[in-house]
Amino acid sequence: MKPPMRERMSGRSARDQAYAALRGAIVGAELEPGRRLSENQLAELIGVSRTPVRDALARLRDERLVAIVPQLGTFVTYIDEEAVADAHFVREALEVGAVRIAAGVASDDALEALYSNLEAQRRAVERDDSDGFAVLDDQLHRLLCDLSGREVAWRLSERTRGQLDRIRLLSLPDDAYRGQMLAEHEAVVAAVGRHDAHEAEAQLRHHLQMVLSQLPAIRAAHPEYFQED
Repeated sequence: MKPPMRERMSGRSARDQAYAALRGAIVGAELEPGRRLSENQLAELIGVSRTPVRDALARLRDERLVAIVPQLGTFVTYIDEEAVADAHFVREALEVGAVRIAAGVASDDALEALYSNLEAQRRAVERDDSDGFAVLDDQLHRLLCDLSGREVAWRLSERTRGQLDRIRLLSLPDDAYRGQMLAEHEAVVAAVGRHDAHEAEAQLRHHLQMVLSQLPAIRAAHPEYFQED
């Protein structure tokens, strides 16, 4: 079971606490689609004042994770398949470009960090730890972006992929899916380790398509999370 949002967000500024807590709760379906959000209740839950919560909701509106409706309030959005496709387009363009560079410049120390992450992923799969695996998944993709020297690739990708992350986190409780993700991560890192930019790009592109391939199954399993056609 996940700890309360207040506990998960210690050590951050109030503004970052509110944003990270709310984004994580929406992406992880703790705050379900269609739910009306109260600034007062959220502020009390996270342990901050209303101002950081209001700022966080404005950022989340830009990411299409909440909708602010005049006279009615603020609501968690439903998953929008078009927004998922848009997020995938942006993420693929940024991260595939970064991994090509990373494969060309990867040092032994950088590769060791990637291998350590993969080992931690293997342990998470063995423990059936979907939450831990999700964190390590993000860390691996960030390591690859940072290795390229284009850290902005990760920041921009993270800012635009909220709808895509909702699909990814709904898929992760499936242990077969986690095992497949691990195998694909290993293939990407192996190509980077060989300094094969072309293969690293191909493997990462294939891996990122995997999330989109889960969309029909996720919609069938959780129709209440999706925007009606």
